Amino acid sequence: MPRRPCCKRVEELPGVRYFKPRGVPLVDLEEVSLAFEELEALRLAHQEGLYQQEAALRMGVSRATFGRVLDAAHRKVTKALVGGLALRIEGGAYTVNEEP
Repeated sequence: MPRRPCCKRVEELPGVRYFKPRGVPLVDLEEVSLAFEELEALRLAHQEGLYQQEAALRMGVSRATFGRVLDAAHRKVTKALVGGLALRIEGGAYTVNEEP
């Protein structure tokens, strides 16, 4: 039986939950789902410029887990951008903490 996913710390939830190609109705698009913790990993690594070890500490996970979450996020965002798909931000195994 697989382990239950651990909750990752997310500092805040995003105000925007969908991104889509301009000029295409959402009902006509296939969606890719990006979990809140995957967006947080992208934010910490690329917006804040943290190294994986420091970002992992902020999220309360190991460096290896952070790397896997970040890799999954990269793959999903790339699939949405290259394929012209909608990107829906939702769900995941997380807790919201304003203070890391």
